[in-house]
Amino acid sequence: MSTVLGLARDVVIAAVFGAGGELDGYFVALGLMNVALGLLASAMSKAAVPVLSRQYAAEDGSRRNRRRSSVTLSVAVSATVIVLGVATLVMQLFAAEIVGVLAPGFGPAEAESAEQLTRIVLIATVLVAGTNLLAAAAQSRRTFFWSAIQGVPFNLSMIVAAAVFGPEYGVTALAWGFVVGSAARLLAQLPPLRRIGIRIRPSLRLSDPDFRAMLRLIPPLLLGSAIGNVNTLVDRAVGSTIGDGVISSLSYAWRLVGLADTVLIASLLVALYPALSTAAGDTAELRRLVDHGLSATVVVLVPICVGTAVAAGPVVETVFQRGEFTADDASQTATALLWYAPAVLALGWREVIVRASYALDDTLRPVAVAVVAMLINVAGDLTLGPAFGIPGLAASTSLSLVVAAFGNTWLLSRRHNAVEVGALWGLLGRTTVSAAATLGAALGVAWLVRDAPAVAQVAAVGAVCLTVFAGVTLALRGPEGSVLRDATQLLRRPLARR
Repeated sequence: MSTVLGLARDVVIAAVFGAGGELDGYFVALGLMNVALGLLASAMSKAAVPVLSRQYAAEDGSRRNRRRSSVTLSVAVSATVIVLGVATLVMQLFAAEIVGVLAPGFGPAEAESAEQLTRIVLIATVLVAGTNLLAAAAQSRRTFFWSAIQGVPFNLSMIVAAAVFGPEYGVTALAWGFVVGSAARLLAQLPPLRRIGIRIRPSLRLSDPDFRAMLRLIPPLLLGSAIGNVNTLVDRAVGSTIGDGVISSLSYAWRLVGLADTVLIASLLVALYPALSTAAGDTAELRRLVDHGLSATVVVLVPICVGTAVAAGPVVETVFQRGEFTADDASQTATALLWYAPAVLALGWREVIVRASYALDDTLRPVAVAVVAMLINVAGDLTLGPAFGIPGLAASTSLSLVVAAFGNTWLLSRRHNAVEVGALWGLLGRTTVSAAATLGAALGVAWLVRDAPAVAQVAAVGAVCLTVFAGVTLALRGPEGSVLRDATQLLRRPLARR
């Protein structure tokens, strides 16, 4: 529901604002807010899950042990809110100078608009940080519903802001909608706290041993989160010098790339991450979980990756081309989506491996890989971006994610023996065969239906990709075929009950 509404939000924004310079300023403002979040909030919430999961595994039901988690989380929330509150005030004061650095290609009017939008969306920094920490606490207690639906009130707020207030107030309505939606997300995390036995009170008991355990994980996570945001900022900085609408086109295409990962892989990771943390001391169980996570990622994302590349144009036309979103906007966005296609699989694969590293309290090595990937992305942006425009920027991002996926996998295997190398090569070999067969079939079908309406082209290519990949995967009789069989059984159970 959250992701469907997120897609609806993007469709409405595209219809109202198109993909022009006005919306570019909004995305730059969001990029600055994400830097603030990347500096602490994301790192703190990721560090909280292993610590709180182990507390939960060690609990014996006593009130004293439940209070232990409340103290740790209270200190984490209090410290995060204070630090981010101060950082937000500083960024508010220097918004104009920061926008000048993040979007050097903006003219005076665009820069002034981006500055105003930045000051508005920065208000949401503390709200999003609180949401992430409360959601992490619930997930560590195997409670996933409330964190999963937080996107529902947020996206409804954004849809109302764009559709109702956007035509009159412009992108300013989007910025205020972001703030209101962020507050709604935070409120959605409050109901499960009482049920899981955690109470939040202001506290700065920095000597709490479990909070200190979280702090030890923070520096590499902090750097890793910041590195991910630097990639986006450099993409947008270079994009601002190429032309109007480039930033918006890249952002729309990336939303489509993230759709599959959000619906499928992020949902898997929400449940997998606490399980990995609990199994950190059992190498065999950890390897089993990692292997199954990678198999599920491949089975789910490879056909989507192939379909996205083959039908990039029809996909963008079907989803976005209406209202102010013109055919030229669709063409630019489709170009970005085509070059982003490899990132669909690389992003999901990397996240499974990195969460396994975090579960083992190894946050340093993923950061080292992220630094290498960032350098590749920045080098590509500065060279391929000006030379080739949108294809160069999107290809740089995809290449950096592929490097990050393989680099983290190699380190997890070598340092922790948490990946079965022989099984991994078998998985990659079978996947290559299945992907090649799927690509050939998809290209053939795309040619046959090239004159059909866009939605029909998407449906035809999608159906062929899913069918051919599943058929070849099952025929090769690899372990990943069990993912398909398990999924089939899960789908049959509701039908059997009815």
